[in-house]
Amino acid sequence: MKRSRVNEIMLEGDAFIRSFGYVMPPFAYWTPDEFRARKADAAGILDGKLGWDITDFGAGRFDALGLFLFTVRNGNPADLASGRGMLYAEKIMIARKDQVTPMHRHGVKAEDIINRGGGTLTLELFAADPDGSIDRRAEVVVPSDGVIRALPAGGKLRLEPGESVTLLPGVWHSFWGEGADVLVGEVSTVNDDLTDNVFADPVGRFAEIEEDEDPVHLLVSDYERWLAG
Repeated sequence: MKRSRVNEIMLEGDAFIRSFGYVMPPFAYWTPDEFRARKADAAGILDGKLGWDITDFGAGRFDALGLFLFTVRNGNPADLASGRGMLYAEKIMIARKDQVTPMHRHGVKAEDIINRGGGTLTLELFAADPDGSIDRRAEVVVPSDGVIRALPAGGKLRLEPGESVTLLPGVWHSFWGEGADVLVGEVSTVNDDLTDNVFADPVGRFAEIEEDEDPVHLLVSDYERWLAG
C-alpha cells in the first residue's frame, strides 16, 4: 500500500470513529517525531503493540480485502500461563461495506466481536477439525450476547448494531460489512498478531508500505523500523 493511501484511510477512519462518539487515546495522534521524542515513556505502547493497524493482507486490494484496526490496550502473552496480570485486550476496527477480512482462526485468543454501529456485520463461521483445519461439515456453535447460536458449516451470522458474538480459540471466521461501513469493537484475551493468526489461505498479516510521502502517524508495523536506535 502507498503511504499516501494509508494516511488517507487513517484520517477517514478517525472521522468515522468519532462520528459514533468514540475518541481515541492521546498517543493515537503523536507524530513520528513526537513518538521518537517520547520513546522512553512509550514502553507500554511499544511492548503491547498498541496503535494504528491498516492492512490489505498483502493483496494490494484494500477496498475488497482489508481491515482498519486500532489496538487500544493489550496485556502480555507471558502472563497467560500464570493467569495473573493484564490478560485482556481491546481493539476498535472498521469493516467497510463488502470489504472482507479473510478466513482465519486464533490458537489462544478468545474474542467478543461487537457491532458498535453502522451497517450489518456479517461473519462466516466454521468449526475446526481436531488438527485445526476447517471442518466443512460440522455445525458451529457460538454464544451471541449470551444466547447460544448453532449454524451449519459456513453459516452466516449477521450482527446488527449493539449485537455481538463470542469466538473461542479455534473457531474459523471471516467478516465484512453489509449495507454500510461498520464500527467494530473487539474485546479479547491478550492479542498477539505476530503468532496467533492462522489463515485459511496464504496472506500477509501486515501491509507492505510504499513510502511515497511521510506518515501522518506510525502504524504498529512501523515501530521497529522508524523507532530503532
